[in-house]
Amino acid sequence: MNPNNPAFMQLVPFVAVAIIFYFLLIRPQQKQAKETKLMLEALKAGDKVLTRGGMIGVITSVKADEVEVRIAESVKAVFTRSAVGAVLTQAK
Repeated sequence: MNPNNPAFMQLVPFVAVAIIFYFLLIRPQQKQAKETKLMLEALKAGDKVLTRGGMIGVITSVKADEVEVRIAESVKAVFTRSAVGAVLTQAK
């Protein structure tokens, strides 16, 4: 390919846009997905969590794909791990 070729010069903007999309959209999304996966794998009893539905509670038990969360005194609910949006405080 000759860099002075007009067809080659027409491809340069498309390549530039593809690189920009990768660094501004795809790469940060992959990094966030990896961080979320690590956070969900590290859930343990005693963690204070915020669910994706907006409920705040403390994890009382962790099973394979489910967590039991105490959301009020004597009130426990079972959620899938993916329903946990954030860990507010880690168990000691």
